Order: sequence, then C-alpha cells, then structure tokens
Amino acid sequence: MSQDSKPVGSVGWTDLTVKDAVALKDFYRDVVGWKAVGLDMGGYEDFLMIPPGSDAPAAGICHARGPNAELPPVWIVYITVEDLDRSLERVAALGGKALGKVRSAGPMGRYCVIEDPSGVVSALFESAKKQG
Repeated sequence: MSQDSKPVGSVGWTDLTVKDAVALKDFYRDVVGWKAVGLDMGGYEDFLMIPPGSDAPAAGICHARGPNAELPPVWIVYITVEDLDRSLERVAALGGKALGKVRSAGPMGRYCVIEDPSGVVSALFESAKKQG
C-alpha cells in the first residue's frame, strides 16, 4: 500500500482480494503488462503490481486469507482521510458500517474497510503523523 503524500480526499491505493491471487496476478500481467512483486504476508505472498517502465506499484492483488478472508472480490479503493476515527464515526452515523477493525499499514498509517449505505465497499486510510 503506497499512500505517500496523497491529499485528503484522494484515492491513494487500490487492492483486489481474491481466492487465487497467483492466477489473477498472471491475468493482469498478461492483459495490462503489470509486473508482480511478491509481498511476504507471513506464510504466503500477496502481490504489488508494477506498471511497465515504473518502479512504483499501481495496485495490489491479495489472497482472501487471514484478515482479508471476508472481503468481497472487487477492486477496493483507499480514500485518504485526515482523521480515521472521526471518519468512522461519520460512517456509522450516516448509515454505513466498518467491515472489521482498524488495521495497521505499518509506518505508512492505518486503514479500515467500510461499506457505504448503498452497499459499496471501499477503505479509509489515515497517513501516519509525521514526528517532529
């Protein structure tokens, strides 16, 4: 997940979570030219998908395992927010719901997958606060 310097309100990342990430990463490699780089998930690999001629990933393709086991097989956009806790309060107040707990994105920040009142799934991402 690469969210560096994405302004609040922008889409900073996209993931696809499926049962067979290995086969699907090959599909997108052959269809759009992405190169897959494995990302260790502790016993299996998810994949960062790199566009031709770039070193920066454009998206992730993930296995529906562990904390991702219940995610639907759709492209999920990660929308950058200023304050994740406040945004999650607004999600609940306006008829949406969090799908699982707030998760760490390591040194990049934290996020939570949500469902809006119409049933559409996305994720909210809060960048780590800069120290000093």
